[in-house]
Amino acid sequence: MTNHRLIQAIQGKAVDRTPVWLMRQAGRYLPEYRKIRSSVKDFLTLCKTPELASIVTLQPVTRYPLDAAIIFSDILTIPDAYGLGLSFIEGEGPRFLNPIRSEAALQKLPQIDPEETLGFVMETIRLAAKELRGKIPIIGFAGSPWTIATYMVEGESPRHFSIIKRMMYQSPHLLHALLSHLSETIIAYLFAQIKAGAEVIMLFDTWGGVLSHPDFLQFSLNYMKNILQSLAEKQGDKAVPIILFTKNGGPYLSDILNSGADCVGLDWTTNLQVARKLSQGKVALQGNLDPATLYAPKEEIVKAVGTVLEQYGNGSGHVFNLGHGMHPDIDPDQVNILLEALNTLSPEYHSERSDRL
Repeated sequence: MTNHRLIQAIQGKAVDRTPVWLMRQAGRYLPEYRKIRSSVKDFLTLCKTPELASIVTLQPVTRYPLDAAIIFSDILTIPDAYGLGLSFIEGEGPRFLNPIRSEAALQKLPQIDPEETLGFVMETIRLAAKELRGKIPIIGFAGSPWTIATYMVEGESPRHFSIIKRMMYQSPHLLHALLSHLSETIIAYLFAQIKAGAEVIMLFDTWGGVLSHPDFLQFSLNYMKNILQSLAEKQGDKAVPIILFTKNGGPYLSDILNSGADCVGLDWTTNLQVARKLSQGKVALQGNLDPATLYAPKEEIVKAVGTVLEQYGNGSGHVFNLGHGMHPDIDPDQVNILLEALNTLSPEYHSERSDRL
């Protein structure tokens, strides 16, 4: 496991070049994905069919020289397993028939066994791992408690966050109870993914950046810290690295860097040089190219990749990635430009002969 370039970089060990994977690297921008997606009735069916989900997981690493495969799934598999009536409306996103907005609704949430209700995710990991044969690691993931809660309370993709923030201010005890319930499920779910073969875990805090600093600490970061600590205790000395990503989390970066995560993902609004100084070499960093850069001409993509590398500077501890997920209308050939630029430019930053700062 520790021989993987991605894991070595997270651990701060010397690597020959900067490792790379891309958020939403498996998905709608790939024609091979669209072909498989057209063979099933809906998105959830694809997620729940391990034979197909494992193929989708492997599609980008078959096409591109990436350093990890992230499992094809969705952060909303947990509320779906709770029986909240999840569906995905084409062009509109997720919808829940039974959002959680009262104590009575919260009390009805079951305690779930991930191997039983979410076993299709673990089977997808096992199938993908069998095909990869240890060549690159598999990344497992879950949404943060706060992020999943926003969907469960709002009942759809949040826009103004008015419903969950009303709960936060008017019934904080109810929101805390929901976040605690979710945390227990997420811990069990991620541990099951690790046992199934995930060698890296990522926690997506997509909506943490919509909170004020005090609210972020109380309703988002504290619960993620509990998850990190619990997973570390469950695994002991053989703990897999965990990446924590809060979109728009730059203003709270010092707190996030001290969360206990092995690696912190950054969106494109945060300067990597600043983040590296704050991290003091104790935490690896992931990111942070603006996904929209992939619309640019070749020379601009190459320049942007160079800027990201220069901001981080010499040495290990950096995982190249986008600052958020791949846009669905990106030309797949643009990804080749990005990867070729990275593989050409990054070795210099890992050479003992380099005199870069």
